Amino acid sequence: MVTTDRFAGERLKLSPFYPRQEELNIREAWSSWNGYKFAEYYYDVEYEYFCVRNLCGTYDICPMQKYEIKGPDAEAMLNRMVTRDVGKIGMHRVAYCMWCTDEGRMIDDGTVFRLGPDRFMLTCGSPSIAWLEKSSFGFDDVVVTDITDDMAALSLQGPTSYAVLKKLGLDGIETAKPFDIRVFPYHGSQLMVSRTGFTGDLGYELWVEHDLGLTMWDELYKAGADYGIQPYGEAATNMARLEAAFIMPDMEFNEALKTVHFQHDQTPFELSLGWLVDFRKPHFSGRAALLEEKRRGPTYTLTKLDIEGNRPAEGAHIYSNKRCNREIGYVTSAMWSPVAKANIALAMIRTEHLDGPLWAEIYYEKELRHHSRVVPCEKQSKPFWAPARARATPPPEY
Repeated sequence: MVTTDRFAGERLKLSPFYPRQEELNIREAWSSWNGYKFAEYYYDVEYEYFCVRNLCGTYDICPMQKYEIKGPDAEAMLNRMVTRDVGKIGMHRVAYCMWCTDEGRMIDDGTVFRLGPDRFMLTCGSPSIAWLEKSSFGFDDVVVTDITDDMAALSLQGPTSYAVLKKLGLDGIETAKPFDIRVFPYHGSQLMVSRTGFTGDLGYELWVEHDLGLTMWDELYKAGADYGIQPYGEAATNMARLEAAFIMPDMEFNEALKTVHFQHDQTPFELSLGWLVDFRKPHFSGRAALLEEKRRGPTYTLTKLDIEGNRPAEGAHIYSNKRCNREIGYVTSAMWSPVAKANIALAMIRTEHLDGPLWAEIYYEKELRHHSRVVPCEKQSKPFWAPARARATPPPEY
């Protein structure tokens, strides 16, 4: 078909859910993610956040990159690429993974779905097809396919999410444990449901073929009408994931293949994710460098902080004394947490100073005047928000 739109090839792609999202995004608050038009928020960031924490909300994950890796060499190829032992992922289970350069610097993180003995799906935030194809070199019997645009995917998160899926008629969903996968017949095709998400709360992710996306949205919202279902965007997602102490690209880490300056990327150990590195399995990318880092210790350590006061420490520096003459780190993400009732932050701190006093210098603006405060920080060992319902099986039905 001939088009007169000279920018046709440059325009953002639309999610299968866009016809419903366009109607609900009354603020026209759009951004972009991997070439898709994507909601920053729909109505109000705080309102959407409280919907997720008290009811349930949907978050469009169609722009998230999705790759099918299949063939007799699929497991071996993935095991060579990621730091975790893929062989330990059970059938119809999901595992959080990351992959690194040979220098042990983190390229990206994502989830690996084991869909069969020789079939996997990898999801991640940024396009990774070039790295996957490079990683498959030498493995003769593996096929990597980008299926991002072939699928409609929606995250359903919040305390009433389970009740909505029950109302939808997904019998047996109550048996799904965290990181389990369930598959249901759906309009002549299949609906895959994984008990996964990025909010730290009870939640699921729903996966169907592209052409069934709008049908799934409509049926889900019909089932959720009495359970407060609402869409939420990237801004509310960022609030929820910080309370769960989950890392975010371009905030807690820079992707190693995109950085310019030496060591402005991070390692799994610096991100407090050393538990994802399995040295007991055969060779994988970055193994030697990571083994050396484990021996000597990381230069920085991502640390959870409870900060005095209620001024979010966004962009703050961390010091070892109140005089602020010895800088030892920096805040990557910060907010006042409504659910934890605390001023929380994630910060990269030089490991040698972790056991000493920590002070944050916070800059803020009030009535067009600029101010600063120096306040003490307290390290936290657990996520700021981790409700029992997120792990309960079966979940509570609110």
